[in-house]
Parts: sequence; structure tokens; C-alpha cells
Amino acid sequence: MNASSKSNPLREEIGFLGTILGETIRESSGEAAFELVEALRVAARNRRAGQSDADAEIKQLVSGMDENQLRVATRAFTVFLDLLNLVEDRRRIRVLDVRAREAYPNPRKESIREAVASLKESGVTTSEMQSLVNQLQIELVFTAHPTEAKRRSIRGKLKMIRNLMGQYLADPLPEDKDAIERRIRSEIAKLWQTDFIRPWRPSVMQEVGRGLSIKPVLWNTIPRIQRDLTAALKEEYGESVSVVRPFLTFGSWIGGDRDGHPGVTSDVTKETLGWLRREAIQFHLQACDELSESLSMSGRQLHDDDPFAERVESLKQQWPELDERLRVVPPGERFRRWLKVIRFRLEQSMSRGLDAADNTSQQSSAYSSACELAEDVAELAAAVKTIAGHNHTLLEIQAWQTQINTFGLHLARLDVRQNAKIHREVLEEVLAQAGICGDYTTLDEEARCKLLAETLDRRIKVDEDALSEMTRETWRTFCTLHEVIGQYTRAAMGVYVISMTSAASDVLTVLWLWNQTAPSDETRELAPPIAPLLETIDDLKHGPSILEGMLSIDAYREHLKRHGDQQLIMLGYSDSTKDGGYLSACWSLYQAQQRLSQMARQHGIELSYFHGRGGSLGRGGGPAARSIMSLPESTFHGRLRLTEQGEVLADRYDDPTIAYRHLEQVIWSSLLSAHSSSKRPDEQWLTTIDRLANESYKTYRELLETPGFVEFFRCATPISEIEQLPIGSRPSRRKPDGGLADLRAIPWVFSWTQSRCLLPAWYGIGSAMGKCVDDEEERQELRSMYENWPFFRALIDNAELALAKSDLQIADEYAALTEGKEALEPIRNAVSHEYREAVRVVLALTGQEELLDGTPWLKEAIRVRNRYIDPLNLIQVELLRQGHAAKEMSDQNQQDLRHLTRLSINGIAAGMRTSG
Repeated sequence: MNASSKSNPLREEIGFLGTILGETIRESSGEAAFELVEALRVAARNRRAGQSDADAEIKQLVSGMDENQLRVATRAFTVFLDLLNLVEDRRRIRVLDVRAREAYPNPRKESIREAVASLKESGVTTSEMQSLVNQLQIELVFTAHPTEAKRRSIRGKLKMIRNLMGQYLADPLPEDKDAIERRIRSEIAKLWQTDFIRPWRPSVMQEVGRGLSIKPVLWNTIPRIQRDLTAALKEEYGESVSVVRPFLTFGSWIGGDRDGHPGVTSDVTKETLGWLRREAIQFHLQACDELSESLSMSGRQLHDDDPFAERVESLKQQWPELDERLRVVPPGERFRRWLKVIRFRLEQSMSRGLDAADNTSQQSSAYSSACELAEDVAELAAAVKTIAGHNHTLLEIQAWQTQINTFGLHLARLDVRQNAKIHREVLEEVLAQAGICGDYTTLDEEARCKLLAETLDRRIKVDEDALSEMTRETWRTFCTLHEVIGQYTRAAMGVYVISMTSAASDVLTVLWLWNQTAPSDETRELAPPIAPLLETIDDLKHGPSILEGMLSIDAYREHLKRHGDQQLIMLGYSDSTKDGGYLSACWSLYQAQQRLSQMARQHGIELSYFHGRGGSLGRGGGPAARSIMSLPESTFHGRLRLTEQGEVLADRYDDPTIAYRHLEQVIWSSLLSAHSSSKRPDEQWLTTIDRLANESYKTYRELLETPGFVEFFRCATPISEIEQLPIGSRPSRRKPDGGLADLRAIPWVFSWTQSRCLLPAWYGIGSAMGKCVDDEEERQELRSMYENWPFFRALIDNAELALAKSDLQIADEYAALTEGKEALEPIRNAVSHEYREAVRVVLALTGQEELLDGTPWLKEAIRVRNRYIDPLNLIQVELLRQGHAAKEMSDQNQQDLRHLTRLSINGIAAGMRTSG
């Protein structure tokens, strides 16, 4: 394959890689295969250029291909799109470097320095700034929704090619450049010869490793972010403002999210916690070794007393095995000897686990918490401060101190999630066994809360062996969490999230189960934060009453006091959008936050939010900084959690430069938003958006409830294959035999994205606002809302991007699979009409002639990649057409067809840079 070059670095790079890919295809699959791929590429380019016969030509090529030709073509365009992605990432890095150089010595846009400077210029005082820094607490949570369709082995090879391209273009010596090119050719050949599709679903523990494979980048990037904030504060406020605790931390659901996931058991959660601990300690051991290599200073040269001498001798007496470790370090090398003590204690901590045998020496020498490790490293830092020229040396230690404070001995706090319905069923069985209540689930809300409150502190004897499997497993999960706190300390645990929360009793149930499984009265008081998850439109509307019910329960208020009167509520962007459509969900989430925050203020508690955003635009995705800047006024004061998942992890964290920029923008937006003095939007705007959201909801629900919609969805998207994809351990449905309501939001959005109809991120906007933009006065109002209200602007900008990534002509090829079914034609027409109306609305509000005119580089990127995604879409349509007639095929042919369809799904996901 090839791509033209016109002295453009991006085109030159992709042209170079495309040429190598073409030669690889020739060598591996033959000249005929290469010529077929080239014919498809040229036809796709001509089709996009508007040549009249190109559409028919490319369809004829696709329909005439045999199985092997389809496989080669699909793989060729998939690899090319992967290579295009890595070239675009390299371009992004170059642009970031150029902007930083151009801005220096001034802060670059959307940087931490710019945020602090802007706040100082706006009049933020020293005390206000210190308060703001103290409040800042952002936690990014890697979730158990694996939408990354790309295998880890493929990602690894692409990363290697990206690194090699950096070396190749860095003007190496001629012989070195030749050697690098040979390695690039080798990696592309290996990439071509590697299976793109996993042969089976990954286990949960494989997901744990895959989801957190970006941990080295996070480990190395966090100290830089900390230094940025510290330096910016010093530049603007001198020594008056300081960072006193971690302001950016990480969590994970992977291995703890059991909602509808039978593979996540108490044993898996225990194993996950052990894995996270070992990984964290391994990083600390590496940091310890690097410092030991660096801090070689000798007492003979320092000419003062060894501050560690007495302490080391005392510890040798306490832990005799330490003496042997110290013998390899010269007595005068004080820092290395102290680091050897730290290393010994870390090694003992590595061995200490939930299943470790009781070893008194090991238990006493192991770190019981990250605070103990931090104290030892602080002693090292204090000693280094006393020597000449310590400033630069101290930076090395401070980087490790930041990593200790951020990652502790747990790497990422592990959340646990379960469905409220499961808890209710478990409670009914336990109460019935104890002879307390035999019909708990039939009680009304008041009776449930009364019963739970009365029995909360009673010790109920439970025969675990007599419980059903589900109840026994839930009970053991709580027992495991108690073990974790007893063995690893509370820091390893994150939040207990209750999905589908519909009443205050659902929250009290978790506290009840925690108390009943506590091994002692002391551990009862160590319950983790409990977060209700509001997912559907109705749940969001009822959220304030649920919160009020929670806060009216004395036992729960006591629990909150132990957490500093801080309550966390999780908001579900995915299910609310799937339930009510894009505009309605956005507005419901906005209103819910305002009303919940008002309720919290009335009860004197501090409320923060856990935003369950997906990676795709149809699940609350989009730029993280944009989403933070658009939060409702008076609802964000510096504390929040955000989910990071699927392909987002690779896109944001595989490359250190991109990871740093992403985290920098998150902190930039958080600082500005936490101090934002933005006024409440105009009352008329609130009335208008409320009316528009209702109209959008009605339009969206009419579509979903139209007779035949599910059949249309199954015909016009590859949902049937996506449900079977082995890309994650989680089932695609909450209930195996459930309908559309039980389909998870990920496959819902994934399917529409594949068919190039990103319907979940724009459907309903056109019908709701179409008449408004036709009226001069109403259009001006909407334009004013767009220009002056961050929430509304983000809503429209994200919809614009989804519309730009959609392609109605391609989507119509999928819709054509319903031909012959006249009852489905109105659905096809409704989707087409709504798309055109949505585009018209967005252009009227942005004042542009075409979508993304305001971001020409993005518009061009989409334009370029469209002609390489189109062949994959047309191949997939052909495969789906054959699949609809698969009953007449042999089992082997059906299996081959399924594999080809999955290959096409993988390729389109690479081209769209998103799946679910």
C-alpha cells in the first residue's frame, strides 16, 4: 500500500510505512493479493473524490472476492490504519513540542503553569490558593469495561514501530539508519503474520494485567506533574503555598467489578489485590535500586557523622537476617546502607500477603503501610539535605516520595461493584435463614430501612454452607474485604459502588453486610466509602430523594462522619444515554448534580462525584478537560473521580508525552473549574434546554419503541458478532436471554460506531432544535447559549465530532441490509432524517459551513482516514449479507465467515479509533 507525499512530514511517514507494508504483502501473499488491495485503495479514493463509477467499482471488487482475498484485504487496511494512527500520534507529539518551545518562557496553553498564573492574575489570594490545592483530589479509575479490541501483542509491535520511527527520523548515521529500517521492516512483517483476533476471551486476571499495562508510564509521569504544580505555585506565590498531599491518584475496577460478571469472584478479587501490591512493591524496589546506584557518597568525603549508624545497628539486632544484606555495602556508604535497609523491608513486604504463613520476623520487618516507607525515605531526604550540592540529588529522592504518596503499596485502589438487586436477594436469604424476616424484598422502603437499622449492630449467626451459591459468594466477598484491610491496610481498598441503586435501603444494605461479616467491632468502623450509582434517567431524577433518605438514617450518618462527612455519588453516562438519548441524558446528569449538591449542602455534607464516562462519545466520552470545564456551577470544588477505559487507555497512556499532556490538561481544567465563579445560567436558558431535552427524549424513545426496531438494529449493525467477540471477560448482557434493555451500553455504542452511524451521540438533537434554528429569535438564543454556557458548548461540540465521524452514505449500506422488509423502512428514513437535521442544527449554532471547520486538522484527519475505512465497511456489509444467509452454509464456512467478520470489526475499530 502507498500514500502520496507532498513534502508533508505526516504523509512522508505514512508513505514510507505504507510502502513497506505493500512490499510485505507482496512477499507474504503474492503479487495478485497486493494488486487487489491497491485496486481497492484506488477505488475507495476515487469514490471519496466523487467519481461517478467508483462506488459501483469498489462494490463489484468486494462482492467478487473469495475468502482468502477478503482476509488479505481486511488485514491490509487494518494494519495500514494502525500505522496511520501511530504516525498521527507522532505528529501530535511534535506539535506539542513545537507549542511548548514557542510559548517558552511563558506557560503553554492548558498547562498547570497557565492555570496557576491565571488564578493569581484573577486575584486568588495565598490562603485561597492553599485551600484550593488542599481540596484538589482527582482520581482516575481504570474500569472493567474492556472495549479495547486490539490484542496486547499487536499494541506492543505498533509501539515498537513508533519508537523505531523516532530513531529513524532523528538523523542517525547512514549505517545505523539502514539497520533501523531493517528492524522496522521486520516488525511490520511480524505484525502482518500475527493473529489480530484473540482465540478466546481473556480471563479477569489477564484483563488486570492488560488494563494496567500502562503503569510504567504513569509511574514516571506522576513526579513530573507534581513538580509542575510545585514550581508553578512557587513562581506565583513564593514559598507561601505548598502541595501537602497527593492531588492525582489512580483506582481500578478490574478484578472488583462483579455486576453481571460471574468471573469476578472473591478469590479473583483477593488475587487482584495481591497482584496490585506486588506490582507496586516491584516499582519501589526498582526506585530503591536506582537511588542506591546514584547515592554512592562516602563518609570519608562528607566528613561528618553517619546519621543512620545507630538506627541500622538497632535494626540488625531486631532482624538478624538484615546483617547479611548489609555486608555487601562498604561501612562508609551511609546512604546505600540505609537504602539496603529499605530494600530489605520492601522484600519482606512483597512476601507478606493474604495467604502468607505467619512469620513474626517477616511481619515485623515488612512495611505495614506506605506511610512507614515514606518515613524511611523522608529520613534519607533529610540526611541528603545536609550535604553540599544536594539540590539536584534531592530531586531524585523527591520523585520517589511522590510515587510513594501516589501509588502507596497498592498501585491503584481497587473498587468493588455489585448490583443492588443482588444485595437485596442476598439479604432476604440471610434474614430468612436467621428467622428474622422471610419476605424482605416485598417490604416497602420504610420497613426495609427500619429492619436494617434495628439489626445493623446485632451479630447474626450465618451457616454459609446452607446458603445458595450467589449468596455465599457475596458473603465471602465482604469477608475478603475485611481480610484485605487487616492485612494490607485500608489504603488498598477503593469505593464500594452499588449499581442500579433505587432507594436508600440499597446503600444501608451494604453497610449491613459489612457489619455482619466484620471479624470484630473495631473493623466494623473501617467500612469503605459507599457510592450509589445512578444510571437511568429515572434514577437520576430520583437521586436527590435517595440521597435524602440515606442522610436521614442515623447509622449511615455515623458512617459518613468516619469519612469526614464526605459522600461520593457515581453518575452513569453510558446507561443514561442508552436509556434516554444524548441530549436528554446530558441534561438529566446536569440537573441531578445540581439538585444532589443542593441536598448535600442542606444536610451539611460535602458531596463529590464519580463520573462514569466511557471512551466513546455515545457514552459520555470526549476530551476529559472539556468535560471537567463544563461541569454544573457550584457542584465541583476540586474532588472528583473519572473512569478511564478500553481504547482510551492505550490512546492516552501508551506514550509518555501524550500521557503527560492528558494529565496536565486534567489538572489545568480542575484547578480552573474548582475556583470558577461562573454564574448560574440565565433562567430562560434553563427553561429552553429543559424543553429541548424533553422533546429529544420523546424522539429517541419513539425510535427505540418503534415496532421492528430491534430487528433493524440487528440487521443494520454487526451487533450479533460484537456480542460474541472475545475482547473482554464480561458478558455483553446483564441477562443472557435479556432484550435491548439488558444489552450493555458498550456493545450498543460499539455496533453503531461500526456502521459509521454514531447514533447514540446525536439522535434527538435535530428534532429537538430543528424548529428553533428556523426561528431567528430562538436561533439567537441557542447561539448565545453555545457561546456563553460551557455545558451547552461541550454538548454541541461533542455532538459535532460524532456527526463528523458518522457517514450517512456508509451507514445506508448497512441499512440496505433490511431491504425487502418494508416494515423497517420508516426506521431507516427516521435515522437518515435525524442525521441531516442534527448536522443542520450544529452548523447553525457554530456558524460554520461544514462540520469541524473550527478544527481543520481534525477535519482533515477524518477525511484522510475515511478512504481507508470505507473498504472495511463495505467488506463488512458483504460479510453481514452472507451471514444473514448462513443457514445454508456448512459449519466450517459459517466459522470462517464469523472470523472474517471479526477481522473487519477489528479493522474498523482501528480506523475509527474507538469501539464502545
